[in-house]
Amino acid sequence: MAVKDYIRQRFLPHMWCAGCGHGIVMGNMIRAIEQLGLPKNEIVVVSGIGCSSRMPGYLDFHTMHTIHGRALAFAMGVKMGRPGLRVIVPMGDGDALSIGGNHLIHAARRNVDMTAIIMNNSIYGMTGGQVSPMTPAGKRSSTARHGSFSKPFDAVALARGAGATFVARTTTYHAKEMIDIISQGISHKGFSVIEIMSQCPTYYGRKNKIGGAVEMMQSYRDGTVKVGSKKAKEDPSLVERGIFVKEDSPEYVAGYLAFMETLQAGKKEEAQKSEPTGDHPDLVKQLRG
Repeated sequence: MAVKDYIRQRFLPHMWCAGCGHGIVMGNMIRAIEQLGLPKNEIVVVSGIGCSSRMPGYLDFHTMHTIHGRALAFAMGVKMGRPGLRVIVPMGDGDALSIGGNHLIHAARRNVDMTAIIMNNSIYGMTGGQVSPMTPAGKRSSTARHGSFSKPFDAVALARGAGATFVARTTTYHAKEMIDIISQGISHKGFSVIEIMSQCPTYYGRKNKIGGAVEMMQSYRDGTVKVGSKKAKEDPSLVERGIFVKEDSPEYVAGYLAFMETLQAGKKEEAQKSEPTGDHPDLVKQLRG
């Protein structure tokens, strides 16, 4: 199928500004799903609030447009209720790492089988270009007119430290790389976090005199290097991109459902007496109380 076959044409034109990177992310997410050969009725896309969160409205999958910062909580409910579905959660940097930060770290800690795509444009876009947890120190926004003095999060380090079992970063300039990373993230059995540097020429580019979309994407080309590159060690200002973490670990929903099945089969006494076994021994201990 073509990209347009995955889009709800009746909701076009989209609301993104000219040059916004989020449309590139949506298109490449569609291409990744198409390459994987996944049926549309097996995909659920859940979002919160923000420019990035308008994405589900345009996609012809099962979709939910929820509340600010809580997309991962809704998505986990979907995964618990319908574990066979592929759950993808597109978020902005403010949505994911500010009001939604606790949901992100606990989804990572539990290793819930979902794919979180964080579109990092370094500001709050929909509400007027305010400073976000990913605004670099010294960069301007509508609420940091002389430059932000706060240190931003490193989304990759945060996700890795919280326990995500697939962690990656790419940019809107590196389209083929993005498709491959999203494909691997969706295929991964566990919690996947993908940070995508996505340009906002309307607020971030203009206020910081970077230029329009083309100039911002060129800055991604020139300001990033492959993970592990010698250049990154020589020049700390360069941002590494690629796959940082990819490991197998017990998945939360599978472990939870397996234990509940044991209890429902009338084996509660056996479960209480026996030592934890199976995919998720720590979860078994927690459920015993």
